[in-house]
Amino acid sequence: MDIGMLWFDDSSRSFAEKVRRAADYYKEKYGREPTLCLVNPQTWDDADMKKLPVEMRQARLVLPNHFWIGVEDDLRRVNRPEKRATRAERAPAPALQAERAA
Repeated sequence: MDIGMLWFDDSSRSFAEKVRRAADYYKEKYGREPTLCLVNPQTWDDADMKKLPVEMRQARLVLPNHFWIGVEDDLRRVNRPEKRATRAERAPAPALQAERAA
């Protein structure tokens, strides 16, 4: 992610208020409006979805009570991960290469 922020809030505030506070802080800090917020399904609350300033998505990779907020273009890799190299395609660690050469 080029620009993004992980926001933690385990207070008793409403879900919508937590998201609004994170979005306000993001705008103040980075000077641009966030467009997307990823939230753990355990933290998710459908009650105030229409009142939120950003698009919301559930993501298990985000810890409960954390809000990963940023600009969608910057976050697109979370939803579309690149293909990872298989074990056979990966280069061996440098220490192993040295041992094999000896």
